[in-house]
Amino acid sequence: MKIITREFYNRNTIVVAKDLLGKILVRVVGNKILSGIIVESEAYRSIDDPASHSYKGKTERNNVMFGEVGHAYVYFTYGIHYCLNIVAKEHSIPAGAILIRAIEPIEGIEQMQKFRKTNDLYNLTNGPGKLTKALNVTKKQNGVDVVKKDEIYILNGREIDNSSIIATSRIGISTALDKQWRFLITSNKFVSRRVRIN
Repeated sequence: MKIITREFYNRNTIVVAKDLLGKILVRVVGNKILSGIIVESEAYRSIDDPASHSYKGKTERNNVMFGEVGHAYVYFTYGIHYCLNIVAKEHSIPAGAILIRAIEPIEGIEQMQKFRKTNDLYNLTNGPGKLTKALNVTKKQNGVDVVKKDEIYILNGREIDNSSIIATSRIGISTALDKQWRFLITSNKFVSRRVRIN
């Protein structure tokens, strides 16, 4: 499998968020490889998205969101955990990033369990704070270029059929609840919050 190129991220943030499902997130920690299939994501844009960090303009915290696509944007939230995002946007949009909300672990699971201090596989990476802890992602990885074989990169993985993807409102926000910019693989057991299908 090949690393996803920068061109992939140079598109509509919402489209990229959906297309990231099925791709493989890789984290290199020393000589260990930790990886998982992206099964849930959320798109955040800028001037048309009040829920986005970039909505009110560039700051020291969100600076990476306004930069070159294909870089990791990592921030600390609630004084508890880190969140991993990938910058993705069209040239005409000032900023944009995709929050990686959940992955299905496939490699380095034992090391992830040590970082998380849990043996519960389904509770290991099913949330943005859980997956960053499992992958040992902190602000040190903020700005990492994910189109290069560095500390974090993303591989092509597999295409997910549209019939297997659900779009919902984003989680943990109080504005722009009408935007269905959270995407998840319907039947996957590793998503952070499953959706009941009638």
